[in-house]
Amino acid sequence: MTSRYEITAGFVPLLDSALLVVAKEKGFAEENAIDLSLVRERSWASIRDRLAVSHFDAAHILAPMPIACNLGLSAPAPTMIVPMALGLGGNAVTVSGSLWQSMAQHGATADLDASGNGEALRKVIATRQSDPLRFGVVHPYSGHNYELRYWLAASGIDPDREIEIFVLPPPDMGDALAAGIIDGYCAGEPWNSFGVLKRGAHLATVKAAIWKSSPEKVLGVNARWAENHPEALSGLIVALEEASRWCARPENHQELAELLARPAYVGRDVELLLPALSGALPIGGGAIRSVKDFFVPHAKAATFPWKSHALWFYTQMVRWGQIEHSASHQQIAAETYRPDLYRAALKSRGVAMPSASAKVEGALTVETPVGSSGALSLGPDGFFDGGLFDPDAIDAYIAAQRHPH
Repeated sequence: MTSRYEITAGFVPLLDSALLVVAKEKGFAEENAIDLSLVRERSWASIRDRLAVSHFDAAHILAPMPIACNLGLSAPAPTMIVPMALGLGGNAVTVSGSLWQSMAQHGATADLDASGNGEALRKVIATRQSDPLRFGVVHPYSGHNYELRYWLAASGIDPDREIEIFVLPPPDMGDALAAGIIDGYCAGEPWNSFGVLKRGAHLATVKAAIWKSSPEKVLGVNARWAENHPEALSGLIVALEEASRWCARPENHQELAELLARPAYVGRDVELLLPALSGALPIGGGAIRSVKDFFVPHAKAATFPWKSHALWFYTQMVRWGQIEHSASHQQIAAETYRPDLYRAALKSRGVAMPSASAKVEGALTVETPVGSSGALSLGPDGFFDGGLFDPDAIDAYIAAQRHPH
């Protein structure tokens, strides 16, 4: 008789908790002999803390956070591993109606173009030296913080000197924007759609434009638990991979939005959850824009934990003064992501996956079939400014990044 495994996983009420929710609600966990308990948390700090004290075995977590924990940047912190990603994309940069009007006067357009709209924002900032704009992000060790900073810096804006960046819980951002406490924010869904539809905000750009095919949330696992429960972890990876396929099918999007809308999960209206699933985003002023690959739960190896993703996040921690660069720090970052565990769990199941564990980020300008253990296409995966990140040339990449100080 097959053993059954009890797994408790934490999540924050966001659209990209979908894989965990679907694994539980659509029976994929059950089919893989897992009794999956999901616990909703308000903040990423409490997710981290509860992983540290083993209240959680695993969690929906910000992609850079396990790296920060393992580097000792975030206490109390468990040693964590990332055996799987939970999708690509899903964030946007949302600004107040008044800031958008100013940006539009300086050439910003409704096509969410990262380059042109970044240039417009730079021109707005140049007109208000003594009154810096304030932007919200969800955590210092978040993709949101790093992609916002990358966008600003590549647009000629110093994120440490020319604007102020604050940390706010995602559910508070739309209200803070409407109250004039912040001028913009980078968050996941449904909080951009909420800002636009309920608080008069406007989208400035999207994660999928700043860095195409970029990681957002991952499965963070307490390393000691993983070591002691390899079969349970393997079963969870299989269940989540099956859930990712289900989430990717357009015919399931209405049901997925209805599942996530339940109070136990995201607890927001279906109308706020559907746009990100279809890619038809409300951008402000009643307009809708179709954004290709806004949120990708399954295609393009969306659940594969690339070491190059981990290492890019590490370079941003160095760039923004969160940690000093050293060979040992780089090694800790690389070893946090565990494609070996992903492959081991899924190898017998015919899942198409990359043969490499890292890639040059930004090398694929179009969707490209790649050599792998099955039919798989990757890309485009470029940074909006044409930058390339080669994980074999990290010293050079760190040296070439424009430091703000």
